[in-house]
Amino acid sequence: MGLTLTAILLGIVEGLTEFIPVSSTGHLILAAELFGHDAEQWALFNVIIQLGAILAVVVQYWSTFWNAGIGLFRFDPASWRFARNILIAFLPSAVLAVLFKDTIETLLGSADVVGWALILGGIAILGIEKVARPGGYVPVADIPLGKAIGVGLAQCVSMIPGVSRSGATIMGALAMGIDRKTAAEFSFFLAVPTMIGASVFTLFNHGDELMAGSTAVGWGEIAIGFVVSFVVALAVIRLFVAYVSRHGFAPFAWYRIVVGVAAVAWLALR
Repeated sequence: MGLTLTAILLGIVEGLTEFIPVSSTGHLILAAELFGHDAEQWALFNVIIQLGAILAVVVQYWSTFWNAGIGLFRFDPASWRFARNILIAFLPSAVLAVLFKDTIETLLGSADVVGWALILGGIAILGIEKVARPGGYVPVADIPLGKAIGVGLAQCVSMIPGVSRSGATIMGALAMGIDRKTAAEFSFFLAVPTMIGASVFTLFNHGDELMAGSTAVGWGEIAIGFVVSFVVALAVIRLFVAYVSRHGFAPFAWYRIVVGVAAVAWLALR
């Protein structure tokens, strides 16, 4: 399969899975294995095209970000609480990413870890859905500081590929009594600094290889994946909040378990 077609397909995978609790990184790793590509060659691509999906969040919630930004300059209390909650939830994973960089990069090369994480994560979602007692809708700015910190700590688990960043943050929020819609929106907003930070950190450590043209996957493939993931993610975001507000997350949990079992079996038998 050619690099361009692979970039398009991986862009579609990223856009479809970034904001639903099934692990976009895990799916990208499994897709590379399925297509027969070296996962290390696509590792940089997989991180950077996530910015396309993040741009979709900014576009979809432009008025929210704009109003919050203007509110900061006007010292609006709600805007400052919004920024505080996003920043405080972002910090734990940022610190761990720096401290355990090598371990995380090693895990990102393991498709077996992805398979088992999908299964265990699916079981965890079913359990949390069963016992969680979410309250009524509140804006992200009105989430108490302690719960925002809790969501940030939950996000740290997503450094294991296959866990799902959105799954960890949304389930962490639900477990603390935050309603489904607020949990999903908080996860979307938190993705912006998290994914930007991950991309900048990755480029800082490996950008010289890309600039030198020594990687098989270059800027052309990254640009294609970025655009495709943006378009697909924009559609997914608009559908996801409406769906989970009515139906919950159980279908995603069962999907994770089925895909995880299939991946573990395939990797063991091939």
